[in-house]
Amino acid sequence: MHKNKKRKGLFVRKFFVKENQIEENEIKILGEDVNHIKNVLRLEIGEKIKLCDVDNEKNYITEITEIDKDFVLCNILDVAENEAEGRVELHIFQGLPKADKMELIIQKGTELGVKSFTPVNFERCIVKLTGKDEDKKIDRWQKIAETASKQSGRDLIPKINKIVSIKELCSKISDYDVVLLAYENEKENTLKNELYKLKEKSGNLKIAVVIGPEGGIAEKEVELFRDANAKVITLGNRILRTETVCLMCSSIIMYELED
Repeated sequence: MHKNKKRKGLFVRKFFVKENQIEENEIKILGEDVNHIKNVLRLEIGEKIKLCDVDNEKNYITEITEIDKDFVLCNILDVAENEAEGRVELHIFQGLPKADKMELIIQKGTELGVKSFTPVNFERCIVKLTGKDEDKKIDRWQKIAETASKQSGRDLIPKINKIVSIKELCSKISDYDVVLLAYENEKENTLKNELYKLKEKSGNLKIAVVIGPEGGIAEKEVELFRDANAKVITLGNRILRTETVCLMCSSIIMYELED
């Protein structure tokens, strides 16, 4: 009893809901979160939790009013500040890696503030996914992003997009303030150079980072990106693993450009 009293008023964990789960002044939590609230966290009626509407990136301070086997009902007490998302909207376009490397990239990238992840088919990708295999992988990756978002207190769940070709990616470059292509054979233009230019801009920034697979990016693919006005950058004299590049670039970009 003493333990529960101490918890009153504390936000034990943030959970995500969709807009259609919100009706007037109440929010209904559904799915796996119900079991987590009841049997893992053992929350009770009267305890406060923070809920985030992922469709509108809006946070609510709520109080649990009913716990059922299929749902948890919460009353909205207040609207909370959006604290976890800054002015940088970072998107990762990742060459399909082997084994479980994509899971690591999504988990850690989510913690670092990435807004979306898009797998890319490069010529040197060893992994090839199509049809049901692709759908299963994307579903799994989306769940990993959701779990990482909850753990890190994000105000959104990064979107895991379907696999795109280089041609499709090049057609989207104009949608961003800058698209950075990390390439081991680039010797002059650095990530620091490109970020210095962006520091002069005010307001929100939409940035994409393109990362090749384990086998690297073919020269003809690099030229396609150059022609589409992507900025080809070097990350230094050391060759990094594909899963390291996302973490390095995300960390540096957020450090340099976030408020």
